[in-house]
Amino acid sequence: MVFAGLLLAGVLIPAYRDISSPGAWSYWKDFFGSPSMTASAVNMADGRKALAIAGRIGPASASWFREQLDAAKLASGDVIFLSSPGGSLDQGLIMGAVVRSRGLTTVVGKVNSESRPQPSRCASACVFVFAGGKVREAMPRSALGVHQFSSTSSRGEESANDLVARTQQTTGMILDYMTRMGVSPSIMQAMTASKDIRWLTEKEAFDLNLTTARYAGR
Repeated sequence: MVFAGLLLAGVLIPAYRDISSPGAWSYWKDFFGSPSMTASAVNMADGRKALAIAGRIGPASASWFREQLDAAKLASGDVIFLSSPGGSLDQGLIMGAVVRSRGLTTVVGKVNSESRPQPSRCASACVFVFAGGKVREAMPRSALGVHQFSSTSSRGEESANDLVARTQQTTGMILDYMTRMGVSPSIMQAMTASKDIRWLTEKEAFDLNLTTARYAGR
């Protein structure tokens, strides 16, 4: 019994440490408690189904997003409307990969109380979700915003060289992702130009192949 008790403690104590960490609690709260994003299913006038996603990309947004897509039963060619100031970089990348794997179209926009699409903004990590679209439509008066990404750490012992190395790793990961999504590598020049949000003009977005078509909805 003593041995069994020690064995159980050896399993439960590390598990408790895992779930009681700030990152873990943030994840569970975002996934099960109060999700940072909202979703609305929409039937578009052109016959396509759509899911309108709005809000900040939180620590569990990718798992939440998969569940919303499954519930909405979107098929290849259906639409994801995006309205978000950004948020978690890694969650945005995962969400974009999910969008691409399902062959969905992305549009920067939101829906009003009558489920009609309206212009909106998609910035920072939201741009990676948008980039996942197999087709990426430009809605008039909507905007895409990019900025410089860097790695930060609360660990005081991390050296400046380590911080630079992690920042370079993050930049390389972003460049690889955007290239695989068909976006021009020149997007990195726009991103690294400023730490503040830089809102791309429609022409810039098309020139970078970040947007690939005009908005087809009504």
